[in-house]
Amino acid sequence: MFKTLLTDFRIIFDRDPAARNWLEVLTCYPGLQALIFHRLAHGLYSLKIPFLPRLISHIGRFLTGIEIHPGAVIGQGVFIDHGMGVVIGETAIVGNYCLIYQGVTLGGTGKETGKRHPTLGENVVIGGGAKVLGNINIGNNVRIGAGSVVLRDVPSDCTVVGVPGRVVYRSGVKVNPLEHGSLPDSEAEVIRALVDRIDSLEQQVESLQDKLSQSLVVKSDTASSVNYASCNLQD
Repeated sequence: MFKTLLTDFRIIFDRDPAARNWLEVLTCYPGLQALIFHRLAHGLYSLKIPFLPRLISHIGRFLTGIEIHPGAVIGQGVFIDHGMGVVIGETAIVGNYCLIYQGVTLGGTGKETGKRHPTLGENVVIGGGAKVLGNINIGNNVRIGAGSVVLRDVPSDCTVVGVPGRVVYRSGVKVNPLEHGSLPDSEAEVIRALVDRIDSLEQQVESLQDKLSQSLVVKSDTASSVNYASCNLQD
């Protein structure tokens, strides 16, 4: 367990530019502290010791704002960045070197028994507020956009965004996990498509108005000519 905790500690310096010294990381990084509490609680949970693992988990939640069930399996090098509100369920499995932002939920979808929480592969990045729910598998090197809700399996090397989550990018090229802001914005794409459609419709309306105006002018000229001719005949 010491080796795993050492890996958890070192990965912070690789992934967080704000990490400046070991004392600051040990005392001021709730993500690391939550993992320390969890690894202790999980060890006791694996020995089937009652009550104590849940108590340790509850204390960790109180101190860090991160709730991890003692039964969850978390690999080495996992970094929970600004982890307030993170919830990881009992049967969740988190692969090595995953990056989890604040407000993420790895939860279930109901009161089913058995394996009911997601399984994450290695190097998965989950954006702030994202929800990954149910007994689903998330492949390696997957990026899940902030606020997304993922309810289905996701293959490796994909980017998922939206509600419900959908794959918008698939590639075998490794992406720097800190480039989270480069995720495609599906909502913005939809809005742009709507704006383009509105522009097209406005052009069509203007074209129809021009044709209608020209038609009215022609009818007006024709009516004037007829009236003029009628006046001449009467004279």
